[in-house]
Amino acid sequence: MELRMEGMMTRLVRFELVKTFTRWRTYIGFIAFGLIVPLIVAGLKMGGQQSFEQLMLAQLRNDFVIGGNVFNGWFFGFFFMAALWVHIPIVLTIVAGDQIAGEGNAGTFRFLLTHAVSRTRIITAKFIVNLIYTAAMVLFIGGLTVGLSLWALGGGDLLVLRRGILIIPEEELAFRFLVAYGLATLAMFVVSSLCFFFSALTDNSIGPIIATMAVIIVSILIITLPFAMFQALRPFLFVNYFDAWQLVFDDPIPWTAIGVHVTILSGFIAAFFIMTLAYFSRKDILS
Repeated sequence: MELRMEGMMTRLVRFELVKTFTRWRTYIGFIAFGLIVPLIVAGLKMGGQQSFEQLMLAQLRNDFVIGGNVFNGWFFGFFFMAALWVHIPIVLTIVAGDQIAGEGNAGTFRFLLTHAVSRTRIITAKFIVNLIYTAAMVLFIGGLTVGLSLWALGGGDLLVLRRGILIIPEEELAFRFLVAYGLATLAMFVVSSLCFFFSALTDNSIGPIIATMAVIIVSILIITLPFAMFQALRPFLFVNYFDAWQLVFDDPIPWTAIGVHVTILSGFIAAFFIMTLAYFSRKDILS
């Protein structure tokens, strides 16, 4: 009996994967970043690197002697990672917002439910596919930015200008970037899980996208503004833990703090999934 249930779950996940990756909107993010990142790297390669270096090191050169290939591929891989996280949630919500709302709009839920498939299995399969897509998008962007940057600008030690100045040896960087992108993927799981929950509340896939981005923008404003009332809310906002990946570039790596971030982010993911299951199990399927 358990084997049959596992087999049905596997088929549902495979079915949802096919549906998701045969829709053109699934590839909007891949196409967008596949064009933007090479253009930025090409601009850096054709002279922009020197201008960027002069701007970044203008103050440091007064107090330090800086030599070697400081602004190398690792540095720009790190820089892109920090700069693009504002935009990645937008492309993630395009797919996550359509996972449930799209089915309601197309009127296919009643067809699925007539095949002795429980609502819990349907939602679980869709949620798994949602996470797979999110991981694929983040890892695609990570591999593209770091890979192209290293190819075009070369390697070297990483200069980290955060809470002071830190130089990380190149032999440590591959491991640190892998862990950092793992943590970044976890953070983006929270975004896609939230949008997935909003998708269960409506039959219009535009609504979950707008709602998710509104929550993120408001949350970022709250943790940014230096008001005492807002600062008290920070621990309860998931965006407060999105910088977990940056901790990997501290020395030594604060594994305890990273573990706390991972636990909290995982809790948000589980909470959004449970909320989705609870709501959808009682939802009237009219189409």
